[in-house]
Amino acid sequence: MVTGLDEYPIHQAPLPVTWAASSDRNFYDRAYFNAHDRTGDVFAIFGHGYYPNLGTKDAFFLVRRGDEQTAVHLSDVIDDDRLNQKIGNYRVEVQEPLKRLRVVLEETEGIAADLTWDGSFDALQEMPHVMRSGSRVTLDAQRFAQVGTWTGSISIDGTDLAVTPDRWVGSRDRSWGIRPVGEAAPQGAPLVPEFEGLWWLYVPMRFDDYMICLIMQEEPNGYRALNDCHRVWKDGRIEQLGWPHVKIHYASGTRVPTGASITCTTPDGKPLEIEVESKLAVPIHLGGGYGGDADWTHGVWRGPDFTERVTYDLTAPDVAGRVMFGVIDHVGRAVCNGDEGWGLFEHGALGRHDPSGFADWFTLAP
Repeated sequence: MVTGLDEYPIHQAPLPVTWAASSDRNFYDRAYFNAHDRTGDVFAIFGHGYYPNLGTKDAFFLVRRGDEQTAVHLSDVIDDDRLNQKIGNYRVEVQEPLKRLRVVLEETEGIAADLTWDGSFDALQEMPHVMRSGSRVTLDAQRFAQVGTWTGSISIDGTDLAVTPDRWVGSRDRSWGIRPVGEAAPQGAPLVPEFEGLWWLYVPMRFDDYMICLIMQEEPNGYRALNDCHRVWKDGRIEQLGWPHVKIHYASGTRVPTGASITCTTPDGKPLEIEVESKLAVPIHLGGGYGGDADWTHGVWRGPDFTERVTYDLTAPDVAGRVMFGVIDHVGRAVCNGDEGWGLFEHGALGRHDPSGFADWFTLAP
């Protein structure tokens, strides 16, 4: 269907803008945000997505305080108005593209937020990200990342949190392309070899004078399939940071990291040492809808104008037992050659990873 967007010279295929150029059911277009106040007391993660070939759109708002993690989910039938991003009580207003946005969650099941994002540095276009299982494409995506500050408020069951840019920081990304979404599709012939695991590290960090964004993905034998590591300066300069060497520090008897030691290389060949520590962990597969979430999968049809709230006690054995089987987002504090930074420390060690000493899905750190 032709919409107002078709008035602009932004077409990439001989189709109306609201129709995906790919017929792949897994086509998606989504946004991710996080916000924290540098204390490790609270971490909010939220986002929304459009899935035109599934006819759905959805959003989530996930927040952890103490040992409790609460998620609000919203879903609805997709529409053709992509200039006004709205799913139920959740909406995003683009006030200045790539610089300033407003994210609003009207009170839903006791949770509300009104947050304005200001990008601290230019958005960084990441490398294309492609994954295959045998001959099948499971991920073919483009993404950009940005760090910044937040202003506004978050309300949780009557407790109001004032969000001020001197304390509240975070990161965001926008991605679109192909990734598994919606109801599970028939798999066809068994994969040979079977999927054995995935090691993932994503660290966008905000420092006073620069942003660092490190993205690494390794196969079970340690082969690095993705290495996308940059520093963005306030004047717009972008430096590549080589092939980082990473040591993840895990809490004993778990796969939950407490931090990481990362050695990068600047373009002039000098080492750039980054020490990262976790201040608070949020498993995003517990209510966030990311890989392996049994309760909320992006793009699944839930019916029109759907909302729900789900709360997790992270000390409960049935919940704690799920943590190691997904990616965990952390409030991250970093020190880079003496400079302090804050942002996202996202890591997942799923299944076998030989360099980490994980022989299978159930091996834990000593």
